[in-house]
Amino acid sequence: MSTSSIAHGTRGFWKPALVYFGTVLFEALALLAPLPSAWPIGIILGLGGLAGVAYEIQIIPARYQYQFGLALRDWYAQFLWVGVPALGNASLIVGAVGLIVQKTFAPYSIAGAITLLLFAGIYAAWDVTLRIVMNWDKTSQR
Repeated sequence: MSTSSIAHGTRGFWKPALVYFGTVLFEALALLAPLPSAWPIGIILGLGGLAGVAYEIQIIPARYQYQFGLALRDWYAQFLWVGVPALGNASLIVGAVGLIVQKTFAPYSIAGAITLLLFAGIYAAWDVTLRIVMNWDKTSQR
C-alpha cells in the first residue's frame, strides 16, 4: 500500500469534514449580513439546513454499506459521523423557522446547530488524521 493509496482511500472521509466546516462558515457569513429583517436570513439558514439533511441522507448508505456486525464503540463513532451533523442540521431548520416567526429560542437553536456542525467537522478531521497516522507505518515499510 503506497502513501498515495492511503490519501486516495481517505478522500471520501475528508469530504464530510469539509462540508461541515463550509456549512459553519456559510452560516456565520449569512448571520453577519446586514439585512433589514430576519426572515431572509431565516430562509437562507433553513435552505442550508435542508441541504444538510439531504446530504446526510445521501451519505448514510455509503457509511453503512460495509458496516455489518459493528461493536458498540463503532456504533458510537458512526453516530458521531452521521447523528451529530443530522441533529445540527435539524436544529438549524428549527432555528430558521423560529427566526422567521420571531421566536425567542431561534438564536439559541442556530448557535447550537453551528456548534454541533463545528464539532462534527473537528471530529471528522481528527478521525481521518488518526487513520492516516495509524496506517503510515504500514506504507513506509514497503
